[in-house]
Order: sequence, then structure tokens, then C-alpha cells
Amino acid sequence: MANLAENKNKDDKMTKLAVGAGLATAVAFGAAWVNNRSRSVGREGPPALLDWEKARTMAHRMNPEPGATAAWHQEWNTYYRNLVGRAVPLIEDYTQTKLPRTLDTASAVSRSEWVDANISSFKELFEPIERLNRNAIQRSSAFSQAVMGGVNQLLVSSELGLLLGYLARRVLGQYDMSLFGKEVIPTGKVYFVEPNISTIVHNLGVQGDEFRLWIALHESTHAFEFESHPWVRQHFNAILERYFTNISDDLTSLSRSGGLGGFIQRVRQNNDPGSAWLERIMTPEQRVMFNQLQALMSIIEGYSNHVMNAVGQHLMPSYAEIKHKVESRQKNRGIADQIFARLTGLNLKMEQYRLGEIFVDEVVKQKGIVFANQMWERAEYVPTLDEIKNPSLWVRRLESVGAVA
Repeated sequence: MANLAENKNKDDKMTKLAVGAGLATAVAFGAAWVNNRSRSVGREGPPALLDWEKARTMAHRMNPEPGATAAWHQEWNTYYRNLVGRAVPLIEDYTQTKLPRTLDTASAVSRSEWVDANISSFKELFEPIERLNRNAIQRSSAFSQAVMGGVNQLLVSSELGLLLGYLARRVLGQYDMSLFGKEVIPTGKVYFVEPNISTIVHNLGVQGDEFRLWIALHESTHAFEFESHPWVRQHFNAILERYFTNISDDLTSLSRSGGLGGFIQRVRQNNDPGSAWLERIMTPEQRVMFNQLQALMSIIEGYSNHVMNAVGQHLMPSYAEIKHKVESRQKNRGIADQIFARLTGLNLKMEQYRLGEIFVDEVVKQKGIVFANQMWERAEYVPTLDEIKNPSLWVRRLESVGAVA
């Protein structure tokens, strides 16, 4: 028994020595890493909030696929440009609106190519946040710049890479006008993520050409919204810039008056059970601007859905089957998809699209497409979120200012 106790004490001592040695090694490596990071910060300045190559690499790894060949691009680019060329006059006829150019910028892309295209757009979107991060981190200690700056970059870059990788598997089409940039861009590009479209056609058993035309109607309608009404992009950018400026001022104020405690108090005060988590940390001014952005995005997507369905149902023999199967797929998402959508706010985005489509459908039903088109005439005519939820309010408001009957 004595020998057993003695051996146990030796084992305990060895365990403690091993743990101690491990901790000492970790501390030594950690100190060396911090020292290297500090020297790097001294040479290069504080780290950016986002490592774009890290985000790109993660998104690509989530979507392994053979590289798209030149022949593949040529075949599908020709197909989609012809399809968009067919869609545009149909949209012009229905909406009674002319597109100011030939929409010849349609192209088929792989999932990885879609990621690469959106990395450029996200860089423009995140520039105000990067500026805010640089200002905040430059006021912190060298240790914080070396350690917390690197940790923040890893977390945010990984989160963005995960989001892009997730979306790259699900996006079917996209109209890209570099919405967030300062430079005036008169024309946009239309992307069709053909690997995803082919998967949906196969899994749902729908008619391929009709399904692709349905998507082309939706994405081409975005070109009408932005290119026939240039103020829309400018208006969106103006709201976004005011929003980020307000957030910057707000964070500076909170850091001086309580930091995290200020956020916790705000969440407690904003206890509306129907609001999203993002809305609970907003000031009243931020919520007003956020609602303006939500309303604008809602009608942008809702109007495109309306046109897609209004034209598609008279044009496509399999329209009812396609619409039913697509809607069933969206409702029956797996639990992992539902959790991801809640955490990232994508469920909020899908809800705004649904409300926007209901709004446009109802306005057209009451007053016709020409009356509904007035939402694109000027910023003052954009419906509010309350009006989107009650279309008759918007109709009465426009009638009161002498809008088209």
C-alpha cells in the first residue's frame, strides 16, 4: 500500500510537472507570438478587421468544384445572354418601362467565381467599418493592437468566409451593380450560378429552360430598377453612409460612458419581442435608417418577384409547378439552415422579400402597374415599412399628392 501511495504521488507530481511544462511552453510561445505581432504592428500598423484572402479561401474550401473551362463559359454565357435578351422586352412590355441600354452583361459563373465577384462588393461595403476599426484600434495599447486586433480579424474573416461559402451553394442569380461603391457605375452585371441552378433543376425535377427564364426575369428586372432610375443607388448609398457615421459616433460615445454596459442597458430597453437581435442594440436614430434600408430592399426584391411571376405565369407552361416546388423547398429547409439563417439575419432578409412581394401584388391589384411604378420616381415615394405591411396606406398617400390614378 505504501508503494502504491508513493507511486501515485510520483504520478501526480509527474502530471503536475507535465502540465506546468506545457503551460510554460504555451506561455513562451504566446509571448513570442505577441512579441512578433507587436513588431509586425510597429512595422505595418494595426491589422485590418478583415483578411479578405482568408475569407476567400474559407469560402472556396466550402465549395470544392472542378474549374470552369473556357468552353463551359462560352456555352453558358451565350445561353444566358440570349435568355436575358428574351426577358428584357417582356419586362418592358409588362412594366411599360424602357431599359436605357442593351443588357448584354449576363454571364454564367461557378460558385468560386461568385465568391470572388462578391469579395469585391463586400470590400466596398466594409470600408466604413474598417475605418471605424482603424480609429478604435489606434487608440488602444500596443498589446491590444497585437493580440485583440489579430483575434478580431480571425473571427470576423472566418465569419464572412462562412457566410459567403454558405450562400455560394444557394444563390441562383444576382444583379451586381457595386451598390456600395462611391464611383458612379451606370451599368450592372447579371450573374447566373449555373452549378446551383443545375442542381435545383435536377433535384426538383422542373423544366430547365423555363426555370432559367424565370430566374432571368427576376434578375433582369433589377436592371430596370437601378438603371432606369439612377437615384435609387444614390439614395441607398446616402442612407448607408449616414447609418455608418451614426454607428461610429455612437460607439465612440458608448466607449466613453460605459462601453458594454451601455449596450446591455439598450438591449433591455429595446425589449420588443417581435424585433430581431440586431435591432435591439440600435439607437432610435439607427433604427429609423435601418428601417429605411429594409423598406428599400423590400420593394427592390418584391417588385422583381412580382414581375417574375406576372410575366412567367403567362409565358411558361410549367409555371405553377415550378413556383410550387420552389416555395416548398424554401419552407422545408433543414434545421441547420434554419439556425444559420437566424444567426446571420438571413431569415429577416427573406421575410422582407416576402412582404415586398405581397405589397407590390396588392398595389398592382388595386391600382395597376403604372401606379405601382411610381415607387421608382423619387425617394419620397418609396413606401415605409408600415406602408409595406398595409399597402392601402401607401396608395392613399400617393393619391393625396396627386399621383397617377
